[in-house]
Amino acid sequence: MKKLKRALPFLTVALALALTACGSSGTSGSPSDTGQQGGGEKVIKVGATAVPHAEILEHVKPTLAKEGIKLEVVTFSDYAQLNPQLVDKQLDANYFQHIPYLDNFNQQKGTDLQWIAKVHIEPMGIYSKKIKSVDDLKSQGGTVAVPNDATNGGRALALLAKAGVIQLKPGAGVTATVRDIVQKPGNLTIRELDAAMLPRALDDVTAAVINTNYALQANLNPTKDAIFLESADSPYANVLVVRKGDEKRPELVKLAQALTSDDVKQFIEQKYHGAVVPAPALAPALQ
Repeated sequence: MKKLKRALPFLTVALALALTACGSSGTSGSPSDTGQQGGGEKVIKVGATAVPHAEILEHVKPTLAKEGIKLEVVTFSDYAQLNPQLVDKQLDANYFQHIPYLDNFNQQKGTDLQWIAKVHIEPMGIYSKKIKSVDDLKSQGGTVAVPNDATNGGRALALLAKAGVIQLKPGAGVTATVRDIVQKPGNLTIRELDAAMLPRALDDVTAAVINTNYALQANLNPTKDAIFLESADSPYANVLVVRKGDEKRPELVKLAQALTSDDVKQFIEQKYHGAVVPAPALAPALQ
């Protein structure tokens, strides 16, 4: 009993210290609140689609770590969520879209998101499990699935026009719709689907026009499996995007520089073998 009484003061002190330690964990801001961790390490959260965007971001993590920047990559299967989450400040930047898509989003939503680096181009392709050539579409018709969002849908129709399958109104541009088709085979049907669903639709349609990121996720090799592929000089460069006012935020500038480096260019060329093409260029304000 005497031993217990002698131990009580020590137990009381230990308990008080334990409670103090537990309470202190909630008094300082977390990395997501402050943008930095202990030791001054900056944290940036970047949203991306899985292939190739998240893979390229993962590649630059060590480079940024040397600059005292921790890159958190948040992967999305539904790219329609990426711009809204950037606007709502759930992300510091995103990397998934080309410039026409960004311009269309800003116009439709009244936002002012800004691109700060052109990183790569993903040539869009026409794929099929049922035919071997786009000439079969011209002669036999069938059902062709295309993305249902404005800019990728217009891009897909432009690719079909370049392949000689359809003709579009002059000046239809990147936002062309099926209403702009002025000539096509009589038995050809255009079916609009969510872009992410297109690879899975290949069993049900004659052909599908698929963005390269979704083709790669479905183990389709654009340079081998596409029956017609967009040229490498496509204007649809995929870009790193931030909120207006963050264009010169130091850690985001460092990310932009890393993504347009010779190291990343080499990584893209070696990993994707022409299915993804480097397009290194910073926004004019950063050059």
